Amino acid sequence: MAKNRWIEIRDSNIHGSGIYAARDTPQGTRIIRYVGRLITKKEAERLAEKEEKAGTVYIFELDGRHDIDGNIPENTARLINHSCTPNCESVQYGREIWIEAMRDIKTGEELTYDYCFDEEEKEHHVCRCGSANCRGFIVKGKD
Repeated sequence: MAKNRWIEIRDSNIHGSGIYAARDTPQGTRIIRYVGRLITKKEAERLAEKEEKAGTVYIFELDGRHDIDGNIPENTARLINHSCTPNCESVQYGREIWIEAMRDIKTGEELTYDYCFDEEEKEHHVCRCGSANCRGFIVKGKD
């Protein structure tokens, strides 16, 4: 895992390990890039089915033909947990996915973003974010 001045890895109350702000982080900061193997949609479907059963899905939608399989050791960003009230968001720049601060984040605060899984995946993804706005499952919120 590459060194990143914005983050540190610690145990999380949400799930397993989490990523925490190593310093005060201003809104709009590109904190960490979500990296992985470029895979086809067909391979992504196969992997998602297998990974959902294990409760570890690291696939990011990229475009109509490809996704990113982030289940690789170099992808520290895979440790960022879901929250129904996130402080970060995923932003796509071409074929790159970055996790960016949605608001100012204080040192020591756990970084989270909304995974926005589809409703039909709900039974595999119970939410443990603890937010007052928790939806109970890691699915897209009602916009």
